Amino acid sequence: MSGDEPDLARLATARARLEAGATALGLSLDASQLDRFERYAACLREGKRRLSLTALVDPVDVAVKHFLDSLSVCRAIPPGAARVVDVGTGAGFPGVPLKLARPELAVVLLEATGKKAAWVEQSLRELGVEGISVLTARAEDLAHHPAHRAGYDVAVARAVAPLPILCELCCPFLKAGGTFVALKSAAGAAVEVPQAARALEVLDARLRAVDPVNLPDLPNRVLVLIDQVQAVPPMYPRRAGVPAKRPL
Repeated sequence: MSGDEPDLARLATARARLEAGATALGLSLDASQLDRFERYAACLREGKRRLSLTALVDPVDVAVKHFLDSLSVCRAIPPGAARVVDVGTGAGFPGVPLKLARPELAVVLLEATGKKAAWVEQSLRELGVEGISVLTARAEDLAHHPAHRAGYDVAVARAVAPLPILCELCCPFLKAGGTFVALKSAAGAAVEVPQAARALEVLDARLRAVDPVNLPDLPNRVLVLIDQVQAVPPMYPRRAGVPAKRPL
């Protein structure tokens, strides 16, 4: 191995762990999908040299802690086509892995930092992925845009903010009957779910479940599943910055 480039054994191990983990999640990744995941991991290694995208560069770590963690969301997305918004996607998680594994999904990646959004967009071009778009905007603003408000079947967020804040940022994107999926640690969810009770009441949403991922490689991860009962009141989300400063 030279520099940051992994050796062939680590690449093979990463591919095998990703394929096995995906199978455990009920997904079947073919060779071309696995190849795209490998190319995406290579993009992440290159991107780390220029941007602060992720601390992880080892291919096995990326396969488990980024790719499989992201793919755990698939269990919360119904079969068939769905419109998905990934709020605060960062380096493309969980939205890009979801699209690579479930090509039928129409995915919008939302990222407020222009350099990160541009990197994700360039990486998607290199991967040749269609049916996925990147928007540079804040959730507080975009959620009031008619093309996006109440326009999605599923909203997802990973490592963005505590749950009371995330509910205000994500729920306004959902159709009535849609689902917000927050990826959390089990310990984090135990603290944050009770704290989000008022936000759910104000936003006309309802906690469905805290669903353990139950993968050996991800023993402490859960999906917080929140159903949007009816349209979010029009004053939410509040203006940019307010949800974080004054959570519901």
